[in-house]
Amino acid sequence: MTDFEAIDFFRDQSVVPDPYPYFDHLRSKCPVLQEEHHGVVMVTGYDEACAIYMDTATFSSANSVTGPFPGFSVPLEGDDVTDLIEQHRDELPFSDQLPTMDPPKHKDHRGLLMRLLTPKRLKENEDFMWRLADRQIDEFVSAGTGKFELISEFAEPFTMLVIADLLGVPESDHELFKERLRNRPRNESALGSTGKETLAHKPLEFLYEKFSEYVEDRRSNPQKDVLTGLAMATFPDGSLPEVIDVVRVASNLFAAGQETTVRLLGAAFQFIGERPELQQHLRDHPELISNFVEECLRIESPVKGDFRVSRVPTTVGGVDIPAGTCVMVLNGAANRDPRRFPEPNELRLDRDNVHQQLAFGRGIHSCPGGPLARTEGRVAVERILDRLHDIRIDEAEHGPPDARVYKYAPTYILRGLRKLHLEFTPAP
Repeated sequence: MTDFEAIDFFRDQSVVPDPYPYFDHLRSKCPVLQEEHHGVVMVTGYDEACAIYMDTATFSSANSVTGPFPGFSVPLEGDDVTDLIEQHRDELPFSDQLPTMDPPKHKDHRGLLMRLLTPKRLKENEDFMWRLADRQIDEFVSAGTGKFELISEFAEPFTMLVIADLLGVPESDHELFKERLRNRPRNESALGSTGKETLAHKPLEFLYEKFSEYVEDRRSNPQKDVLTGLAMATFPDGSLPEVIDVVRVASNLFAAGQETTVRLLGAAFQFIGERPELQQHLRDHPELISNFVEECLRIESPVKGDFRVSRVPTTVGGVDIPAGTCVMVLNGAANRDPRRFPEPNELRLDRDNVHQQLAFGRGIHSCPGGPLARTEGRVAVERILDRLHDIRIDEAEHGPPDARVYKYAPTYILRGLRKLHLEFTPAP
C-alpha cells in the first residue's frame, strides 16, 4: 500500500506517472486539505474549485503560475495581506503575464487579447489547421516506415505553427521559431519542475523580442495583415496600449497555448492507440470527436492545477483558510470528482456534462484559448483518423500492453506525455 502521507507532491517523482490515486486520497480525507510538506492547501473537489476560481475578491492570482516556489519574499501575515501582495507581486516569475493579474488590470489586458481572438480570425485559422494537419501527416506517411513519434513529429510543430498563423508570424520566421522554441533544454522553461531547477524570471524573452519587433514595425508601417491588427489593437476604453502590453499578451497566448495543446493531443492519441475499438468508433461517428476531445481534457487535464493566495481569512467547503495561504486548485482532481462526474476514471463519449470540466479553469481567468485548443484537437484527430488506419502503440518503444512504459513531463503543474511512439497503416 502506498504511504500517501509521506508523498511530497511538489518534489516526489513517484506521483508524476499517475497522480490520480494521490488526488483520490486527498479528496477522501477532505476536498480542501493542507498538505504537510509545504503548507499548500490542496483543493480536489469540483464545487470547491469553482468557488475559489469565482472569488477574485478573496483570492489573488499573483502566484497562479509559481505556487509555493519561490514564494513571496516577505511573510504574508495579518488579517488582510492585499497590500503585501501588491507590494511584492512583481518579484515573482511571470508577474507580467495575464494569468497572474488581478482586477482591474486583468480586465483591460484580457480585453486586449479578446480583440485578437475574433470569430473571423479563428475561422481563418481553422482553415489553415486543416491544410497544416495534412502537410504534417504527409511527412511521416511519405517516410514509409509506418511509424512516427506524435509529440515531436506532429503535435509540437502543428500547435506552434497554428498559433504562429493566428498571430500573423511571417512564414519566413517559422523555422526560427521552431528552432528556438522546440530545441531549447526542456527544464529551461518547464513550469513546476519536480526537481530543483530555478524558473527564469522572464522565460518568454525570445517571444518578447520577436513580437516587439513585429509590433513596432507595424505601428510605423501598417499593412493589411494580422500583425497590423495585433499592433493596433486597443484597450476596451479605446486607448492604444504600450508595445510591451501587446507583446505580453501575444507571447502568453503563443507559449501557453502551444504547451497545453501538445499535452491534449498526446492524451488523445494515447487513448486511440490503446483502444482499437475506440478509434474505429470515432471513424464511424466523426460527430463524436468533439465529445472525445472534451473527455480527454477532463480525464487528462493538461494543467494539473492553478495556484491562488488568500487575501483575507475565508472558508471553503467548511474548511478555514487563513490570510496569506497558498492554495492549489487541482483541475486534474476536480475533473475526476465523482460527485460531479460519475465513473470519473472512465472515458465515456456519452457523458452529458463533460463541458463542465475545468481543464481551462473557470471565471475571469478561464483560458481564452480554450476554443482554439478544442478546434486543434478536433482537426488533428479527424485528419489522422482519416489518413491513418490501425493506429497502435509502438511496443518496441513503450512495451507490451500488460507492461506499458510512458514518460511524463516531470512537473507538478503540467500533465502530459514526453513521447508517444505510434505505428500505423496508411489509408488506401
